[in-house]
Amino acid sequence: MADPLSFLRRLLWIDLLVSAACALLLLAAAGVLAGPLGLPEALLRGAGLLLLPFLGLLALAAGRQRPARPLVWSIVLLNGLWVLASLLLLAGGWLAPTAAGYAFVVLQALLVGLFAELQALGLRRGAAAWPAEGRRA
Repeated sequence: MADPLSFLRRLLWIDLLVSAACALLLLAAAGVLAGPLGLPEALLRGAGLLLLPFLGLLALAAGRQRPARPLVWSIVLLNGLWVLASLLLLAGGWLAPTAAGYAFVVLQALLVGLFAELQALGLRRGAAAWPAEGRRA
């Protein structure tokens, strides 16, 4: 990997695009998706709304030549929390999703987990690119 910061910035942009597409889908089609997924429309729409401020963080980090490490670690943490919440949603027994609903939740959790892992890897590999005072995170 020649330039770890380029790798990290690409990951942030891809995460931004995928998260924006997911937010748009959840906000625009929550009513249509609720039945086939067996998930409440309000839950789907709420998840789409939760993604909006996250998109701002991603845009802020991805748009910088050298993203602030604490900001990127915050994104990694938020991605991890999303995965945890997704799995708890399924394991908690509060909902009765269809097979398609289970697949939807699990697949998006796997993708978000992959983003978190790759972003953390990018931060570790790019550690030398930040000044010493920026390495506290």
